Order: sequence, then C-alpha cells, then structure tokens
Amino acid sequence: MMAKFSYKIKDVAGQFKEGIVEGKDRYVVAKELSANGSTIITIEEEKRGFTSMDKINAWLSRIKLQEKITFAHNLAAMLDAGLSLARAIGVLEKQSKNPKYKAVLVDLVAEINKGSSLSDGMGKHPKEFSGLFVAMVLAGEESGSLSKSLRVVADQLEKSYTLRKKIKGALMYPSVVVIAMIIIAILMFIYVVPTLTEVFHGIAGEKQLPASTRAIIAISDFLVNQTVLFFGSLITFIGLLVYGGRTKKGKRVFEFLLLHLPVISKLTMETNSARTARTMSSLLSSGVDMVETINITKSVVQNSRYKEVLAEASDRVQKGIPLSAVFSEHENLYPVLVGAMVEVGEETGKLSEMLLRLATFYEDEVDRATKDLSTIIEPILMLVIGSGVGFFAISMISPMYSLTSSI
Repeated sequence: MMAKFSYKIKDVAGQFKEGIVEGKDRYVVAKELSANGSTIITIEEEKRGFTSMDKINAWLSRIKLQEKITFAHNLAAMLDAGLSLARAIGVLEKQSKNPKYKAVLVDLVAEINKGSSLSDGMGKHPKEFSGLFVAMVLAGEESGSLSKSLRVVADQLEKSYTLRKKIKGALMYPSVVVIAMIIIAILMFIYVVPTLTEVFHGIAGEKQLPASTRAIIAISDFLVNQTVLFFGSLITFIGLLVYGGRTKKGKRVFEFLLLHLPVISKLTMETNSARTARTMSSLLSSGVDMVETINITKSVVQNSRYKEVLAEASDRVQKGIPLSAVFSEHENLYPVLVGAMVEVGEETGKLSEMLLRLATFYEDEVDRATKDLSTIIEPILMLVIGSGVGFFAISMISPMYSLTSSI
C-alpha cells in the first residue's frame, strides 16, 4: 500500500527543497531521494484524514478492555526504549485495525503535538479512558515515571478483566442449561403434549385424569392457542426486567439480592473488596493523594452500596478519621479482614502494600469460589432437571397405563 511522505532535502548545489512524494515506506523514499546525491533532512509520513466512512466506523466500534491493556503495556515498553511519546502513540495507531481506537490515538498525538500532556488528552475521552487510567497517567507525568505508571494501570486492568471473566465463566454454564431447559419445555408443550392429549380424550374423559396431567394439558392448550400472546408477554416481561435493572431502584433491588443470596453474597463481597483494594493500592503507589484515590475508586466499583461507603470514607478521611474505621463500621459489605489490614497499613506506613496483599488474597478467594460454585451448581441443576423430567413423565405416562389397564 502506497503512502504519502513530506520531505526536506539539501541538494548537491546546497539548496534546500521541500515536497511530497508517494512511496511504499520511509526507507524506499529515502533511497530514491538520496540517489542523486541529495542530503536528507527530514521525511515524515503524511497523516491520512479520516473519511466519512472512517468516522462512521469509529462511531459504531468500541475499544475493548484488552486493547487498553495492550496500549498501556506497549506504550510503557516504547517509552523505556527511548521513543518520544507522540511517536510511540503514532506507532500504536498504525498497528491498530480498530477505527475507534485509531481515531482516539490520532487525537492523542494531535493534543501532544499542541503541547498538551497525555493525561489531558485522555481526559477528553472519558468513555475510553476511566478516571483511574487518567489519574495514574497524571501521577506518572508529575513524578517522571510515566512508563512505570502505565505498567501499574495495565496490571490493574488485567486483574480486573481476569476477575470479571472468572465470574462470567462460572455463571455461563448454569445459564445455558436453564435457557435450554426452558426452550425444550416450551417445544414439548406445543408439539408433544397435544398428541398425548388427543389419546387421553379418545380413551376417557378429561375428568378422569390426575390433577397434574390436567395442569400440563391446560398449559399446553394455552401455548398452542395463544402462542403470539405468550411470546409477546415473555418479550415484554424480559424488556421490563432489563429496563427495571437500569433504573436506580431496580439496580438497588438487584444489588440487595446479590448481597443476601447464599453463596453469591460472599462472592459479591470478595469481588468488591478485591477491586477496592487493588485500585487503591495502584493509585497510592503511583503517588495519588488519599482523598483523590478514594474518589477514583468510588467510580471504579459498580455496586451503589459500595459507592456510598467510599463517599463516606472520602468525607471522613478529610476530617482526620482513619480509613480503616470506615471499613470496620461496614462489615456487612467489607469483611473484617479489610478493616484490620488497612489499620495495620496505616500504622506502619505501608498502606499500599497491605492493600495489594488484600487484593491478591481476595482475588484468590474469588477464583476458588467460582470453581466451587460450578461444582455446587452442577448437582443442583441435575436435581432440577431430573425433577422436571420425572414430574412430566409421571403426569403423562401413568394415566396411559391406568387407562389402558381399565379397558
């Protein structure tokens, strides 16, 4: 693919010349320009402007978390190798195939070339770069250790992604099984039960059938005769659940269930404790002050009840009350160990280190819990499936035996 390059050279007569040429890459262009003895001063690739289609693709696409992790790791490596910030981001922009990602990186380069800092540029893209990301980069710029801060934020994002993936993985299997069960049950009610119903009606009256059999036949008749109404009601119900889950009150109900359901409640507490501890540890180790650290952590946690605790912590820390006291007062959300370890960190001056240990401990606990969850759910699902199949078999087959024997 050909690209355009702007050049500045000094010819054999000692005159300076500038222009734009097309070439496969920078080295091919340099070879052609220096073939007649000219001295090359600069060769820069012309940035291709974004077309309307590029802008549409960028608007439709999104930047994945893995891309942000790779961005932080690779940018840190290139800065350590001696590349300038603008050039390093430019290299990442050329390597990317994601239109949205490319557009953001082009904008970052433009901001840096104007004299803005990387954190300022990132701050203009709040949907792509979280408050945590921007704060870590700002701390790195102020301390002169940007590459170190980028590695820390990359590790933070990686741990968060791994944690989320483990929880989703543990819930994926039961979700698929339950959905498959519901679909199979609906198909049986619509196609299998009506055939058996005709047999029952041909041999004896419906009044002679057991109550469970009559209930199954009633459900089947409704699904066959009111199929559109049933699926319309089902879609409406799911839509209302999704809409309700996005409202403030709906989120509170969902969060209440997460914190009070057996097994799930412990997993929720450990997940939020790990996320809180790792985020605060990363920010404190990068030189962010305590109040700002708590406020950024508040934006990272998803559960509104944890946000409220951190908002309270921010206010009370400004009044001189230790952070550990706030955690200790909310043992229904943060386990006792959190308050105890934070208190030790405050007393020894190693709060960041203690928070990191807490994060590692609870991440391991979540890993273990998700594996145990899969082990617990499997036999429960087998029991539910067996009970459902058994109930259906007894309700539909036993009447056939009794009716056949009475003939």
